[in-house]
Amino acid sequence: MIIPRLQFLKHIQQNFDIHAVGALLGPRQCGKTTIANLYGQNYQGLVHRFDLEDPLHLAQLENPKLALDPLVGLVIIDEIQLRPHLFPYLRVLADQKPDCKYLILGSASRDLIQQSSETLAGRIGYQELTPLQVRECGIENIATLWLRGGYPKSYLADSLEQSIYWRKSYIRTFLERDLGMLGFHVTPELMRRLWIMLAHYHGNTLNYSEFARSLGLSDTTIRRYIDMLEGAFMVRCLKPWYVNIKKRQVKSPKIYIRDSGLLHTLLDIEMPSIQMHPKVGASWEGFGLETIIQYFEAEAEECYFWCIQGVAELDLLILKDGKRLGFEFKYSDHPTLTKSMCMAQETLALDHLTVVIPGNSQFLLKEGIAVRGLSSF
Repeated sequence: MIIPRLQFLKHIQQNFDIHAVGALLGPRQCGKTTIANLYGQNYQGLVHRFDLEDPLHLAQLENPKLALDPLVGLVIIDEIQLRPHLFPYLRVLADQKPDCKYLILGSASRDLIQQSSETLAGRIGYQELTPLQVRECGIENIATLWLRGGYPKSYLADSLEQSIYWRKSYIRTFLERDLGMLGFHVTPELMRRLWIMLAHYHGNTLNYSEFARSLGLSDTTIRRYIDMLEGAFMVRCLKPWYVNIKKRQVKSPKIYIRDSGLLHTLLDIEMPSIQMHPKVGASWEGFGLETIIQYFEAEAEECYFWCIQGVAELDLLILKDGKRLGFEFKYSDHPTLTKSMCMAQETLALDHLTVVIPGNSQFLLKEGIAVRGLSSF
């Protein structure tokens, strides 16, 4: 079964309306190749594909001039991070062959593929592809999506047992193979321990020193390892927002495991329902947060949280199109108005504050603060 992700096909075309090179970035196994192939099927012209995990294609691109010079139309290059030396040559082709388009796929963030932003400045447009989202799976499948996560092979598995097996295999492969292919040299077992620790801190502020003491490493090393996981789209470090007030505001980022299915696997939650698990509220918060960020198509630099220690906090602040949108995530059917919400609304000068809950209920708590079910997005 293939779920058509038409919005991403649209974004690829919008990139090509402006740039000669389009980059589709996202975690491994999230559907980048499927999207690229669907775009290629509808492309009016010749389509050429290179998969850099294929030894034959890898050998062909050892001499990029010989392989790419004769080609016209659309050229798709998968797993581009394995051959960063191609970027300077793509710059030459983008300038010399305006009728040719290059769609590059990568399993690392823009920051990790720095060569592209430096070498192809002004010639490349980026699009991040996420695992499946609520709007693609349908509101009737929210519970399944939350439990299994959005990776297509996990979400579409014939049974929960198969989904769990796939996620465990994915984590093992990522640690034992993918990190090395991304250029990171770290002991898989050490990274597994860190990843599991981060899962238990899901939705909380990061304390690098605490992780460093637990693992016997330096703060700097812990920061570098977390940066690795963030660059590979496994975790989200949500930055704090500050305002000019005389109160002690939290200045450390909050950590989230980006895919709820992987979170549940790392926490060893295998039962069909997670309602009784102590991390249910944090799991729901992360799932809702990722859904809202993707709904508003917000970039990382547009997303923050805000917190005054022991006084007030806001789970998510999105700065978009000149507006300040606040979001609280509550695993409750009937949340009530709190002093924290009112303080966040006033202190941050929010245009609107939405309390996101399961289901599809909608009602007003006060002017500018409304409750809205996640399915309504």
